[in-house]
Amino acid sequence: MPIIRKTLLLSLFFIFFSITKTLGEDLKKIGKYKDWETMVLAETSGKVCFAQSSPILQSPKTNKRDARLFVTFRTGEKIANEISTTAGYEFNKNNSVLATSGNNKFKFDIKQQGFAWMTSNKKERIMIRVMKKGSRIMVTGYNEKGSQTIDHYSLLGFTKAYNTAKKACS
Repeated sequence: MPIIRKTLLLSLFFIFFSITKTLGEDLKKIGKYKDWETMVLAETSGKVCFAQSSPILQSPKTNKRDARLFVTFRTGEKIANEISTTAGYEFNKNNSVLATSGNNKFKFDIKQQGFAWMTSNKKERIMIRVMKKGSRIMVTGYNEKGSQTIDHYSLLGFTKAYNTAKKACS
């Protein structure tokens, strides 16, 4: 089995195990809005609400991955508008993870355990405004061998899913 496939399967197992573990902590889908959905997770530290979507198109087409884009609210930690993404693999530490919509580019600063996050609250708010107005956003990442992937996300339903997540955690 090729190393990329092993890494992907291990990453997917980790994500599945994490989600399965948290399901016991009461994960509920509270809405589906076109290409986005809203989920709420009751944790001991407080409620976690998020809007999430899967790509409508992935490149390369031959490498199907469990990619997602999230906007999260964590009441117990007083965190709002946290944008994160996973491409279904561990990101290469030497290359940037970028989200692009029109002429707008946003860099994810932290890459860890198959996820990438932004560190600037200001840039997250700007990206959310762009997502509310846009129709598509593309996330470009690189796997550990340096191969590029591009995930295209539809923004249809984003505003409703975002507003529902925000309200659920307010």
